Amino acid sequence: MTHNTFRLIIILAVISIGGIVITQVYWVRKAFDLKEKQFNQAVHIALQDVAEKISAYNKTSLPSANVVTQVSSDYYVVHINDVIDANLLEYYLKTEFTKHQIEADFEYGIYDCNTDKMVYGNYLTTTNKILDEKLKTELPKWDKFTYYFGVRFPNRNTYLASEMEIWIFSSFILLVVVIFFGYTLFAIFKQKRLAEIQKDFINNMTHEFKTPIATISISADVLSNPHIVHSPERLSNYVSIIKNENNRLKSQVERVLQLAKLEKKELELKKEKIDLHEFIKETTASFALKIKEGKIGNKAGELIYDLQATHYQIQADKVHLTNLLYNLLDNGVKYCNKAPHIEIVTKNKANKLLLSVKDNGIGIDKKYQKRIFEKFFRVPTGNLHDVKGFGLGLNYVKSVVQAHKWKMSLESSLGQGCKFTIEIPTLN
Repeated sequence: MTHNTFRLIIILAVISIGGIVITQVYWVRKAFDLKEKQFNQAVHIALQDVAEKISAYNKTSLPSANVVTQVSSDYYVVHINDVIDANLLEYYLKTEFTKHQIEADFEYGIYDCNTDKMVYGNYLTTTNKILDEKLKTELPKWDKFTYYFGVRFPNRNTYLASEMEIWIFSSFILLVVVIFFGYTLFAIFKQKRLAEIQKDFINNMTHEFKTPIATISISADVLSNPHIVHSPERLSNYVSIIKNENNRLKSQVERVLQLAKLEKKELELKKEKIDLHEFIKETTASFALKIKEGKIGNKAGELIYDLQATHYQIQADKVHLTNLLYNLLDNGVKYCNKAPHIEIVTKNKANKLLLSVKDNGIGIDKKYQKRIFEKFFRVPTGNLHDVKGFGLGLNYVKSVVQAHKWKMSLESSLGQGCKFTIEIPTLN
């Protein structure tokens, strides 16, 4: 499947899911509006019936118009041309609301023209639960009437939502589908990216193996010539070439095997007390000499020690710490297009030791800095293979840091080199 086809399929799938979600939201809203309209109609009819019964009981006539007025979405005012008995009103409200299947909690109040206030009636629930006093509110007045009572439904929206169970259930199912779809897209993208990275890894590995194999093959052809025995110096030279290329192949194979161990999470640590300053000097001495003599990298360079820490006793695995340092130093040389200048710096911060490896290489673009610790990932360089490697070194470094439960940070920008800093607890 081509990249454009894959992108088109994803776009169409996202548009389809988006359309379904928008349609669901539209119909849920329509259903809620319908429920709201039915609820308002039922309340109007019920309150109209209550007003008629109170009027009949008081033997008075109702106003010719606007008996029931909806002041807000949850508050109604009912105009009565006479005084209102609270007990009688509560009885009629319960009766009529039950008759019209209105099961929402409500509160009512009666206007007292002597005090010019709404006299609180009661808060009634359909479940007979104990009323929280905080739910009681002072109902607003309505200046257009003299004798009236007000009814408020404080949990109106919750009640209407509870009446839409089938819509809520279908929306929940749709939400699950959308989440599953999103996870599937994430998994597809992740697998696609992994496939691309593995493809690059295979290309790099083929290139890395091809060169030493070709060199060994040519050397073997030369050594197969019977006359080579008459040239001991030449013979020794070709034997040395084969040995070096064999070691190079062995090193590459060990890196791949190292990756397999990391995949199986077999990174075992044998921690011991280490004098980090002495350890750094011992493990990097040969590396420093090779840089100075120009045996590593394109030009002769230098490895500088700036060991400022006063507390440098740590607990770590010597083998993995050695490999960690080697990988960082090796990267500093490989990704440098001039004379390499590498610094190893130690400092103390509280009860921590900060170990930094700083180089003057080509640096890493910010958009790649979060990905350089991924397996197989290498900063794209097109079809160029001028820097050897499989993209495993920094992933191994990260694994060692995580296994020790240390912390690591990176500071870098294009053309300004890299600075890797590892935060290590010290031993008191």
